[in-house]
Amino acid sequence: MRILALICFGLGLAAPVDALSAPTPEAEVARLAGDSRFRAAQAVLAAEHGRTVSDIIRLTGIPAPPFGEALRAEALRRDLAALGLRDVAIDAEGNVTAVRPGRRTAGQGPYVAVAAHLDTVFPEGTDVTVRRDGWRLSAPGIGDNTRSLATLLAWVRALDAAGIRTEADLLFVANVGEEGAGDLRGVKHLFLKGPYTGRISAFFSVDGSDPSGVVTGGVGSKRYHAVFSGPGGHSYGAFGIVNPMAAMAGAVTGLYALKPPASPRTTFSASVTGGGTSVNTIPSTVFVDVDLRSEDPAALVELDRGFRAAVDQAVTAENTARSTAFGPVRAELKVIGERPAGRTPADSRIVRLTRAAITAQGFTAEEEASSTDSNIPMSLGIPAVTIGAGGRGGRAHAPDEWIDVEPVEMTRGMSAGLLAILAQAGVR
Repeated sequence: MRILALICFGLGLAAPVDALSAPTPEAEVARLAGDSRFRAAQAVLAAEHGRTVSDIIRLTGIPAPPFGEALRAEALRRDLAALGLRDVAIDAEGNVTAVRPGRRTAGQGPYVAVAAHLDTVFPEGTDVTVRRDGWRLSAPGIGDNTRSLATLLAWVRALDAAGIRTEADLLFVANVGEEGAGDLRGVKHLFLKGPYTGRISAFFSVDGSDPSGVVTGGVGSKRYHAVFSGPGGHSYGAFGIVNPMAAMAGAVTGLYALKPPASPRTTFSASVTGGGTSVNTIPSTVFVDVDLRSEDPAALVELDRGFRAAVDQAVTAENTARSTAFGPVRAELKVIGERPAGRTPADSRIVRLTRAAITAQGFTAEEEASSTDSNIPMSLGIPAVTIGAGGRGGRAHAPDEWIDVEPVEMTRGMSAGLLAILAQAGVR
């Protein structure tokens, strides 16, 4: 092997010197952290703290309920266009996209995508007025995920002011549909149908505040609206006929009799139920919504199979136990949400860079599994992580959701994310 290597080297066939001497991800982050241009970008983040806080307050005040993100999207489109980014547009699904060209490909891709979701969990009509108490800001959706949108704008300003041009193109995305019934529709479109399909080489989702967390595992989910129907009748006069309520109860009991693995973490929940006509009526229709989750695609498939079997067994049991003279009980399962599971390996470059960037800013990096926009690229084998926007926050998805915008810690947290993105995109 040594002789072969010498021959190859002599013929000019050895590995390129650059590849042999390429720094480790950790060394690359250390180099960038000490670069005067990155230091200048940090200084801009600190100097423009007030502007970033104003952006958070302004954007939070623009309602973005599920499937109603258009007003906030238009605001982000204007903001990104004003910053001089190229190809600023709102795509067919409602995502805002904008390109900051790199040195190598001048805006043609492949792209390092940096995304933050536009939508909140709160319905139309929710009061989204921001309340301020010192450095503490409180309002529905302020941390999940308006702060991240303002952070994207702050990063662009810092890069421009510091004169930093990445090697790879940066694609900034403000996407729809991350929460609940949105079912990741924005990022699904981005990766599977939109103009950037097949052109994204790495993906950062910016979601929540905590700068120490890095999501490397995408928790997959499948959600059902299960409707059980039967003939119905008077609770006394028709007593003895099949009851869809009993079948539904049997299905839920069967679900909860399943023994999912503790690792990979796999969970289920019967979450919402309803139906029926009155207390003295055997119902003709009842329903239950069910949420199934796992970090592992195979475990999720097995859980799904178990739930479907529980439904079938419960329907058969009810039709056997009581009279079907007026008709049997039936069940219909409608899929109302499906998020693929996935994982970015701990030893992948994007994870090592992100962990090193978090550590370089004085935080303890913690790898996590969650259900975020990163699920989609992870499931496609595209390097992806989800990171925090920087700072502290709490009470996510609650009306009294809050964030802390104390300048020193906020700048340090924002710097961690920016450093990771620059390391992935390359700065020479």
